[in-house]
Order: sequence, then C-alpha cells, then structure tokens
Amino acid sequence: MKTRLLNVFILAFLFMSAAGQNSQVLYFMKLPQNHLLNPALTPSGRIYVGIPGLTGFNVNITNNFFSFSDLITKGVEISKNSLPFLDPGYDPQTFLDKIKKLNYLAPQVSVQLIGLGVSFRNDLYIFLDVIDHAEANAVFPRDLIRLAFLGNGDFAGQTFDLRDFRTEAQYYREIGIGFSKKISPRLRIGATGKLLYGVASGEYSNKALSLAVDNDYTNSLAADISLRVSGPVDFFLDTENKLDDIKFRDSRFDNGGWRSFMAGSGNTGLGLDLGAEYEINQKIFVSAALTDLGFIRWKSDVTNMNGHGDLTLRGIDFADIREGSATLDDLGKNLADSLINSITFSRSTDPFTTYLHTGLAVGGKFNVTDKFSIGLLSYSRKVDRQVREAVTVSANLNLGNILSTTLAYTAGNASFSNIGAGLGVRGGFVQYYFLVDRIPLTWSRVSTGNNSFTMPANWNTINIRMGLNLVFGNRKAIRAEDTKE
Repeated sequence: MKTRLLNVFILAFLFMSAAGQNSQVLYFMKLPQNHLLNPALTPSGRIYVGIPGLTGFNVNITNNFFSFSDLITKGVEISKNSLPFLDPGYDPQTFLDKIKKLNYLAPQVSVQLIGLGVSFRNDLYIFLDVIDHAEANAVFPRDLIRLAFLGNGDFAGQTFDLRDFRTEAQYYREIGIGFSKKISPRLRIGATGKLLYGVASGEYSNKALSLAVDNDYTNSLAADISLRVSGPVDFFLDTENKLDDIKFRDSRFDNGGWRSFMAGSGNTGLGLDLGAEYEINQKIFVSAALTDLGFIRWKSDVTNMNGHGDLTLRGIDFADIREGSATLDDLGKNLADSLINSITFSRSTDPFTTYLHTGLAVGGKFNVTDKFSIGLLSYSRKVDRQVREAVTVSANLNLGNILSTTLAYTAGNASFSNIGAGLGVRGGFVQYYFLVDRIPLTWSRVSTGNNSFTMPANWNTINIRMGLNLVFGNRKAIRAEDTKE
C-alpha cells in the first residue's frame, strides 16, 4: 500500500489558485504608481489622474518549487493526463530534488479603481488610491510532497509532522490617502493611511497534523484543523457533527445584498505605509519603506470550523495514477470521503482577524547623469511565518515627462535568471506603462488539440503591471520656480 494522504491538497491549490513578490522594476521609475512601493517617492508629473479600472492592473503568481516545464510535457497535447508527474516514465526524484522545507504558491491580483496625485509649490505631494486586492497563499511542507510522489513504501514505521501545511485567501478593498514631503534639503518622507474593507476571506490551518505510516502500509492521520471563512458559504453538520454538505448561499445577494457584500462594510481594518528618501550627495540617494502594516477584522458571514479526528487512509497517490490504476478524480474522491467520514467539527460565528503581508524595501540609487541611474533594491515580505526576499539591480532612464524605462536583474524566489523591464511613455497628457519583473528566456510549444501556442518553459514567477494615467505638468519645472522665489 502507498500513501493515501493529502496529495489531493497539492492538486487542489495548483489548479484552483491560478504572495508574492513586489514589483521590483517599478521602484526607480518616475511613474505615479511608485508611491505604492514607497510613499516618499514622487513621479515626474505635477498632477496625475487615474482612469477607473485602467490606471493600474497587477498580476503576480509566485511559487518556489516548480516551473512550467514541470507541469507540461514539451510537444504533448495538454490534458490532465499529459502532465509529466502523471506520466508512467516520470522519475519523481528529478522534481523532489528541487523542493524546499516549506514550498509555497502565492497568486495575487490587484486593480487600481481610482488614482489621484497632486503636487504643491512647497514640494508637498498628496495622493489618493482605491485598490481592490485578491490574493492567496498555500504552503506545502517537504514531507507532504515526498509522500504524495513516492508513496509510503520506504517509510514504514515513520511519523511525519505536517502541521505547516496551510492556505489562505482574501479579497479586500484599500482606500489610501498619503503624502510625500521634503522636510529638509536632503530628506523626504512619506506616509499612507489606509482604510481596509474585506469582501471575502478563507483560511485553513493546522493546530496539529501528523501522519504515521503503519507497518501494513496503511496511513494513520491525527488531525486538529481550523477553517475560518467570511463569505456566503454554509457548512452543514450531521447528527454526529461530521461534515454533511457545503452550499453557496445565493440568498446573500437578493434585494441588493450584493452591494453590501462587495462594499465589505461589515469587515473593516486599518493599514499604514511609511517611507523615506535621503540624498547623500547629488549623485547618491538611499531610501527605505515599510509597507502594508495593517489588519482586517472579519465580522460578517463568518463561520469558524474546528475539527479533530483520527483517520486510517487506504487511498491512492500519484504513483497509482502513473501506473494507470487510478485517476485524478479517484484521488480527490478518496481523500474527500475519508475526511468527511472521520473528522468531527465544532462550529461558531466568532469574528476573526487577518493581517496584511508586511513588506520592507531598502534601496540605493547612483545618478550617473541627471537622466540615467543605477539602482539597487532589496525587498523582503513577511507572509505568515515565512520571510520571502529578493534583490534587484537595475539600469534606469528617465527623460522628464516623456519616457521612463528600466532594465533589471532580480535574484529571488530560488531563481537567479530573472530579467525584468519596464516602460512608461507619455504623449500629451496620456501616459501608458507596462512592466514585467521576469522575462522568460526559454520557451516550449504545446498544443490543446487543434490549436498550439508557445509558453515559457522554466518559469516560476509571473509579475505583470500595466495601465494608463492622465498626467499634467512637470514637477521639475515647479521646483525650479520655487528655487527662484
């Protein structure tokens, strides 16, 4: 018998989620959105107005343990049976050699609904942003993945601690008002205060989760789990307090209820960004920012589920699928049935709190000329109990209001071949920008039956930011006038 356990969870989040890292490329560009990374930074224009829904769109999908080439076989038609790790000839050790102690998958999407920034003659810059965020984070411990791929044939008599397996997802709205101000000839500071409104949230964690591989190659699972949800979902328990059904509550959206749901008025929180930039001399600038300090208190549509139980699993794993004796559907159904029949739940509607993923940016810039600079940026982001880090070196060209462009190299996310680029172009009062933090260098051709297309091969991070701004005036010209006065 082989491992029966939580391999399905891996599949569930691989295919349901599709974090993160910061947009490193944006930091040294003179775009209105750079204050999202450090509120002390200012753009080249005097006034900017965001076009609702078009001014800022950001997609970030990051993981630290698999690439596109690990999921899709080159030259093979895409289907659930063409994934390399399900192929009969696949050597799982090739994949397992790359995994970490803690492996994560973190998709993020944000849309800037409103943007506004205005510069004043005393070198004060004030800005307003309304941004919708949707993000998720799933963490898989190394032993969970090893058991899923190898089965339990070599692990008889061993017990594995899997409590680090967890996942969370939130959708919330941020309304931020901030300023950037020069308080001395060399020091500029900035801050953003945020009101946060939570739309929906879900969080799964383990107080205890251990798997014992018995001598007869069955698996004994001891679970003490927690599920916290804020959203229109109902959980039904049977007379023995075991999960009987889960249903989406359509009535939540009747009679205009969708308005209050999307407004998130029942789930509120606060956030704060702090930043500074210091001019050492005319050539060298250093800066730092602490972003996304904050929390959301979830009070509406709340369900807390706490479950515990001991399971004996005699299921299937990826090896059975490769051998053709089972399918992915069998794998999912087997685990779901085992959990439903064995876990006893208690339920409450108590409010709960989630915290933003705080980021720390530390940067330095050397101005080779007044238009060309070399930048160095370190960015760290705390996600639950993990700190995720990246370092970027960039060459930046800023030609006043007309052109802002960057070419960057980033080391991070267990990868050292990350080439990024950004381009901001202004014609009249319309400014278009497009940034990508990783440009794929190798590509593979795949097909989906009658059609085929090219996709990146060794790619574990997607970070794209783009949008349109309406930009007026020139900050440099304004500062020159102030100097004369």
